[in-house]
Amino acid sequence: MIRFLTSGESHGVQLTGIVEGIPANLEIDLDFINNELKRRQKGFGRSERMSIEMDEVNILSGVYNGLTTGNPIGLSIANRGQLRGSTEITRPRPGHADFSGAIKYNQTNIRNILERASARETAMRVAIGSICKLFLRRFNIEIYSHVIEIGGIKSKKTLYSGTFLDEIKNADASPVRVIDKKAESDILGEIQKTSETGDTLGGSIEIVANGVPIGLGSHISWNGKLDGKIAQAIMSIPGIKSVEIGLGYESCERYGSEVHDEIFYDGNGYYRITNNAGGIEGGISNGEDIIVRCAMKPIPTLKKPLNSVDMLTKKVALAQVERSDVCAVPSASIVGEHMLGIVLANEMVEKFGGDSIEEMDRNFKAYINYLSSR
Repeated sequence: MIRFLTSGESHGVQLTGIVEGIPANLEIDLDFINNELKRRQKGFGRSERMSIEMDEVNILSGVYNGLTTGNPIGLSIANRGQLRGSTEITRPRPGHADFSGAIKYNQTNIRNILERASARETAMRVAIGSICKLFLRRFNIEIYSHVIEIGGIKSKKTLYSGTFLDEIKNADASPVRVIDKKAESDILGEIQKTSETGDTLGGSIEIVANGVPIGLGSHISWNGKLDGKIAQAIMSIPGIKSVEIGLGYESCERYGSEVHDEIFYDGNGYYRITNNAGGIEGGISNGEDIIVRCAMKPIPTLKKPLNSVDMLTKKVALAQVERSDVCAVPSASIVGEHMLGIVLANEMVEKFGGDSIEEMDRNFKAYINYLSSR
C-alpha cells in the first residue's frame, strides 16, 4: 500500500512528509513536483502570503540518482512566512476548527489548533501527490481539473455539458482556472468586489482521471469501494463540504433509463456513449474517465469578522482576523487532483503490486492482455 504522513504548522519552520509504498526505480522529476507546488499557489483571490512562500520541495530520503529506492521517501518544504512569539488567540472563527479543536485538545491558545488546521498543510499533500502523478503517468493515467463555479457564478463548460478533456487541460491559463471566458470575467469581478467588502467566496470543482483501467477498487467490502475511498480523500481537503462521483446528486432527479450508461461492443472492445457513473460502478472502475466534483465553502477568515465569544473572558467579541485568501477554490482544485492521484496510485499498487516499477510494468501489461481477450 501507499501511505503517507505529514507534519508541520502553517507558520512553523517547515512542512514534512513521508510517503511509503512507491516501488523502486520510478524516475522522479523534481521540476515537475515544484511546478505542481507553484500551480497550488496561483489563483486570483489568494492572500499576500503567496508572494512570500516560494514553495520548493527538498527530497530527504528514498530517492538516489533520480530514482526511487523502494524506501520511504522523506520530503520537506520550508515556510518563509514564519511567526514566532505571536500573541495568543482566544476568539474562535465561526466555520474553522478553532472552537471545537480548542475544546477537544484542552487548549487556551487557539493558535495551537489553527496552525495545523490551516490549508497550508496541503502543500505537502501536493508534493506527495506529485510523486503519485509521476507513478500514474508510467501507466498512461493523467489527472486534470478545472473550476466550474465560484460565488454562485457557474461555468457553462463542464464534462456534462459537452466540454472535451483537451479544454480542461488548459485550465491553468485562467487566473481562476475557469475555461468558460464569460464566467471567468464575471467571477474575477465578483472576487474583486468581495475583497473590498471583507467577505469570502466558495465554489465547486470538477476533477477527471483519464486512462484508468477497469478493475480498481472492489464491490466485496464497504472499505474497498473506490468511490468511497475517493470521497474520503477529497472530503479531507480543508473547506470541502460535499463530493459527487459522475452526475452525483443530479442522478436522483432522473429516470434510471436516463442515468445508467449503456454498454456496447464493436469488435475492438467494450465502450460507452455516456459516462454518467463517473467511471465507477459498484465501487469498481469501469474503464471510463473517473469524474469527481466537489464543493468548497467560503473561507472562514473574514476581514470583516463575524460575531464570536472570547473563550478566556466568555464575553461577546469579534472573531480573530488572520491573513487569508478571499477565494481559494482554484488552489483547492489542484489539491483535489493530487488527493485523487494518491488514491489511484494506491489502488494501482494494490492490484498490480511489485517491489520495482519494472515488476509492476509486467503485471500491468499482463492484465491489459487479459482485458483484450474478454
